[in-house]
Amino acid sequence: MRAVFESGGKQFNVQEGDKIRISKIDAKEGEKVTFDKILVCTKSNKAIIGTPYVKNAEVEAKVLSQVKGDKVIVFKFKRRTKYRRKTGHRQEYTEVEIKKIKIPKSAESQD
Repeated sequence: MRAVFESGGKQFNVQEGDKIRISKIDAKEGEKVTFDKILVCTKSNKAIIGTPYVKNAEVEAKVLSQVKGDKVIVFKFKRRTKYRRKTGHRQEYTEVEIKKIKIPKSAESQD
């Protein structure tokens, strides 16, 4: 069973047991979170497509850790004007493990 869900303005294609990094959410390590903005679900080669979301479908996940990504260097330069600016940025992420994908019974029989 696979699902495509939306979090932080991005879409993630997952199945049970996957470990992914999403944009930072307010949750502590070990806490369970649910994502209810499910766009597409598949079960036994049948796709359930939402308009825009599948009703009553959820993806349950467990928060593994709050981490920072690699540093990205931002370097601004203008020639012949002695203008140089060097800054860095580290994006914050939440690592989650997908535990369960719930599809409502009524959505399974819509095909």
